[in-house]
Amino acid sequence: MDQQAYNYDKIAKAIEYIVANAKEQPTLTEVAGEVNISQFHFQRMFSEWAGVSPKRFLQYITAGYLKDRIRESNNLVELAESAGLSSQSRVYDHFISIEGVTPQEFKSEGKGLVISYGFHETPFGDCFIAATERGICAMAFVDDATRDFQLIELARKWHYATIRPDQQLTAGFVRRIFSPAEQSLEKLPLLVQGTNFQLKVWEALLSIPQGAVTTYQQIAQQIGHPKAVRAVGSAVGDNPIAYIIPCHRVIRKEGILGEYRWGSLRKKALIGWEAARQDEEYFAQKQAI
Repeated sequence: MDQQAYNYDKIAKAIEYIVANAKEQPTLTEVAGEVNISQFHFQRMFSEWAGVSPKRFLQYITAGYLKDRIRESNNLVELAESAGLSSQSRVYDHFISIEGVTPQEFKSEGKGLVISYGFHETPFGDCFIAATERGICAMAFVDDATRDFQLIELARKWHYATIRPDQQLTAGFVRRIFSPAEQSLEKLPLLVQGTNFQLKVWEALLSIPQGAVTTYQQIAQQIGHPKAVRAVGSAVGDNPIAYIIPCHRVIRKEGILGEYRWGSLRKKALIGWEAARQDEEYFAQKQAI
């Protein structure tokens, strides 16, 4: 296990323990003991990863905090605009383009396409990523048990494509996605297979700023289908590109995080991590004024 994966594994177990024992408010020593590392090492590891203490992190994933964030996001367009292009998260989201394959391309099942794939470490565990010359076509969080499944699933969806490993090419995408210093003004293109309805939902997801959350009902309103909440839920669950299309930012209206295709614990990690980053950015901007 590489260092980043090791750190995330420890952090995820710590989050799970903190959430399960929130009423008892476990001490830093107790949490560190639960994940079998020293208090000093754990505090440094968690703070480097999240930018905040474990106690502060827990506040970001409570139902009360998340319900407040839902109220702030009644209109996704206004929310995206209020974040402003000065915000690093909005610069990132603003430079993602999504393209759906044509009906003919869908029928051809990837014929004539070359898809390169790789497995890489991220702040949230290992990921699988695949890309064509037209853009990223798949991304998922993986562990040892699901690596082979992702390749099988890729081959099923793009049956006639030429699929080959290319760690160097995909590493470039991963750096742009997860390392702010590597982000550029060049658009990050996505190529997806989906219905027109699914594409509308995925485009709406791209308008949710980092650190914000919304609900299935709000997405349905946003795309002009207020009664299609169940269908929106299905489209969110069918998201083919983890993290970049941020389906993790959709939660239940009660402020409960709910399920996530790549694990409910990882969803807690993502939501808390992004909220901490957004807070850090907000206070940095306030100090600069």
